[in-house]
Amino acid sequence: MLTTSMRSIHQIPLVLMFLLIFDPAVLNAQESSFPYSVRLEQVSVPGLPGFHSFAYGQHDGKWLIVGGRTDGIHARQPFASFPPNHNNDHVFVIDPLNGEFFAERLDPLSSGLREHLQSTNMNFHQIADTLYIIGGYAFSETAGDHITFPKLTTIVISETMNDVMSGSLNEQSFGHLYDERFAVTGGQLGELNDKLILVGGHRFDGRYNPRDMPTFRQEYTHAIQSFRIDHALSGPEISFYSKVADTDHLRRRDYNLVPYMFRDGEPGYMISTGVFQRGADLPFLYNVEIGKDEFYNPIPDFEQLLSHYHSPKLSFYTEESDELHMLFFGGLAQFYFQGNRLIQDDRVPFVNTISRVTRFSDGSFAEFALPEEMPGLKGTSAEFIPNPDLPKNETGVILMDEIEAGKLLVGYIVGGIDTPIINPFATNQSDRTSASTTVYEVWLDPSASENKPVKQIRDGAILYPNYPNPFDDETTIHFSIEQDSMVDLDIFSVDGRKIAILISSVVEAGEHKLSFSAEDLASGVYIIRLTANGLTKSRAITIVRSKQ
Repeated sequence: MLTTSMRSIHQIPLVLMFLLIFDPAVLNAQESSFPYSVRLEQVSVPGLPGFHSFAYGQHDGKWLIVGGRTDGIHARQPFASFPPNHNNDHVFVIDPLNGEFFAERLDPLSSGLREHLQSTNMNFHQIADTLYIIGGYAFSETAGDHITFPKLTTIVISETMNDVMSGSLNEQSFGHLYDERFAVTGGQLGELNDKLILVGGHRFDGRYNPRDMPTFRQEYTHAIQSFRIDHALSGPEISFYSKVADTDHLRRRDYNLVPYMFRDGEPGYMISTGVFQRGADLPFLYNVEIGKDEFYNPIPDFEQLLSHYHSPKLSFYTEESDELHMLFFGGLAQFYFQGNRLIQDDRVPFVNTISRVTRFSDGSFAEFALPEEMPGLKGTSAEFIPNPDLPKNETGVILMDEIEAGKLLVGYIVGGIDTPIINPFATNQSDRTSASTTVYEVWLDPSASENKPVKQIRDGAILYPNYPNPFDDETTIHFSIEQDSMVDLDIFSVDGRKIAILISSVVEAGEHKLSFSAEDLASGVYIIRLTANGLTKSRAITIVRSKQ
């Protein structure tokens, strides 16, 4: 095992610990049968406007749509980002079976409700006939600025639908609660063990800009917040609250919170990737399991490459194979396929990939690109609305063994951001993007004759999270390469200065660990950068000195 000290830029002799040589037989064992093809069929809803980053609830075959935005991806310039005239200031009821919709403005509601319900990237979850909405970001006339709303709003879905379809909103269908702990946008809301859980997200107040100029204030929650809401005559009340924080693994926003099932059958959720790594404007590549009683478990030895921002997702379980399949539809990703070649683009472009992450019966994970693709660069900030008639576990995993064989409507993909180019934000062409007006049925077809082989991700180089992180003096750096390769492993400061060369030589295929000592460095964030097999991977490390 190797220990390094960062006194100056220097070459480190190569003394590495071998842990595993990739075994093709093991990889082939993970190529289990996936006897489904995925089909999207467009639903006609004439005149439906576009929206994305909204909240939804459903009742009696119809959908209630609240909040979000009616433009495309936000601009880079602070004066042009998130303009109030593109807030969704209506409540929509959509009937997909009859291809019609109804809409009412939020104007009849009090200013507190109206401002909250026209925000974007709210955290929301439906329990029975109640839609819970927390936080969200938008311009507030009351505050005179763009803010993250420190609020919870409850909506009685069936009553609000009736009001919208009859042509008038009634504030009696809404409840409202002010709480600074709920000033969160870009997180996700779920339910476990009879408690609501608010996972990740951040508080963002002020005008967006991409260069950290002083036009905003931002603070990640780094947390799972658990609470219960009671419904009193005076409005919603918090009857229980607790919080667990982790500045490493729970620093997530704009991710997918995927319905999940642990190997023992317990329901849970999966944090799927998200942004941003500390010290690097790149998405996380590893996921985190979440269970009841604020349990969470990072999975550092698996990296999800094909889906990194909020997009439609679904999951289903088959008892016969004891496999949990999680599907992701389009969105933004750091990696995508061009033919059989895996492309890395650190600008994190829009993609048309439909991908699958499978948890196998032995607890291992693998990722695949399906042969089917999205009809364009769609999926970003869209929602998957599940078929409510399918059997599911507590968090929404579809239980396939309880369903008769045949072509299955699993749900719908609604809204999102459309773009004709893959990198409109990076190239300052956000005006070419728009809010999507499309609705798609999502079908699983079990006909094996129609299935094309999926492509298993065979990543050439993986840089795992170091452990511990943060650390005081010493941490373990862990990476793997799929074939013998020239490897450069370096440490950089956040301003791009190379601090140390750890490896610059040919390294054999397999997994490697080395111990790294940073005894002469001050507290702060530094970047590990691995280059191998034509790929470059970066991770942030944090030094926290107990004694300075």
